Amino acid sequence: MTVRHNRKAIWGWALYDWANSAFATTVMAGFFPVFFTQFWSVGADPNLTNARLGYGNAAAGLLVAAFAPFLGAMADGGGSRKRFLALFTTVGVAATATLFWLPQGQWPGAILTYGLGVIGFSGALIFYDALLPLVARGKDLDRVSALGYASGYLGGGLLFLVNVIMTQKPQWFGLANATTAVQWSFLTVAIWWGLFSLATFGWVSEPAKPRRIGAGSNWRRAWRQLRTTLRHARDRKPVFIFLLAYWFYIDGVDTIIRMAVAYGLSLGFAAADLITALLLVQFVGFPAALLFGRLGQYWGVKRSLFLALGVYMAITLWGTVMRQRWEFFGIALAVAMVQGGIQALSRSYFARLIPEGRSAEFFGLYNMMGKFAAIIGPALMGTVGLAARHILTVQSPSPEAAPGIADLASRISIASVMLLFIVGAALLTRVDPQASPMITPDDNAARKV
Repeated sequence: MTVRHNRKAIWGWALYDWANSAFATTVMAGFFPVFFTQFWSVGADPNLTNARLGYGNAAAGLLVAAFAPFLGAMADGGGSRKRFLALFTTVGVAATATLFWLPQGQWPGAILTYGLGVIGFSGALIFYDALLPLVARGKDLDRVSALGYASGYLGGGLLFLVNVIMTQKPQWFGLANATTAVQWSFLTVAIWWGLFSLATFGWVSEPAKPRRIGAGSNWRRAWRQLRTTLRHARDRKPVFIFLLAYWFYIDGVDTIIRMAVAYGLSLGFAAADLITALLLVQFVGFPAALLFGRLGQYWGVKRSLFLALGVYMAITLWGTVMRQRWEFFGIALAVAMVQGGIQALSRSYFARLIPEGRSAEFFGLYNMMGKFAAIIGPALMGTVGLAARHILTVQSPSPEAAPGIADLASRISIASVMLLFIVGAALLTRVDPQASPMITPDDNAARKV
């Protein structure tokens, strides 16, 4: 199957990234951290706000991670990847729309609603990723995977640009002020996400399973299949080691995505500058993701992943010492060059390692590692920041030292992310790039359970 012969399905698949990336840009990376700090958690200490946000992300990630492999096994067995995709999309869209109505000061409600949105967003990605082997094969995997991320950068960036203009010029849209504009922005994300995802459900075909079983049997079959998957992932050394490597390094990537704006605010950067930097990431990330897809084809996926990891290590070090406005934009540009690439090539590399016909099941494990990483990263950053502030305050208890202590604690918190990239890169060196999955008799038996 080639890109030429499956063009409509490929575009339908890629348009889901166009649709859901509005949540990743406007909500997760853009307005929610700022609005949470300035509206729902107004008056709280910046490090406490970062910790609340980090723990909220961690809790949502834990729920998705706990059920991801099981849901993947159920979806493969019932031929219902698109059905589960629709379910989680509905949860995410509904939660995002709910942010529109939350009043000021209600940080617990904001975290809960945001958490449901993250669950919908992250849970849907399990089944979206699992559809990739249905629309592309072989050498097309890298390019199609990169196309998905590139369309996400462009689609998410376009709506984010409109949302930014709404907040800067609310009167153009008949809105009272910037606060109202942000609230309406959350609603536009819900509409955008729900509307464009319809192309995915209409254009991507999923082969029906010939054998239908009852709900109870399906649950039992899924548990048995999950145990088989875990055993086979452990026995397939390349799959097992890659998942561990991915767990660590994507942790660092996700932490930077989710916590960058909150970190910038804690260092005293203006919210408008942070939002502008995010726009830079979206529009530079669009061609950069496509270029990384080509780079993976012609230079090698594994080499390209190491290149991206090296850039992320440099970004982390730079983030610990930056003080000037231009530096934040420089870091944003560096992130834009590699963020889509490392995500796209990780997905296509893993797709090569797994057995055919069990993509949702194995991508359940893949997304589980990513979501457990999203638990560790933000929680690590928040905990290190609070611990550093406590230790520094004990050593220098005077009120005059408080601003400097808060700044230093924030810088120490971002430095902790470096550990994740180092461990991930070290594990990735042990993955055999020539490994390919072998369908064993046990695999075939597992499918018949």
